[in-house]
Amino acid sequence: MPRDNITLQCTECKSRNYFTTKNKKKKQDRLEFKKFCNKCRTHTPHKETK
Repeated sequence: MPRDNITLQCTECKSRNYFTTKNKKKKQDRLEFKKFCNKCRTHTPHKETK
């Protein structure tokens, strides 16, 4: 199955807030989105974790 579940982690407070999927065949590198963090109460970059 080419799609895998991943977890997104806030780069500032390190809390794991979001879950999503990605296609591993098309995207080899780690994803990064700017999303709202409830702990920081602001929009921060969220990176893919293992």
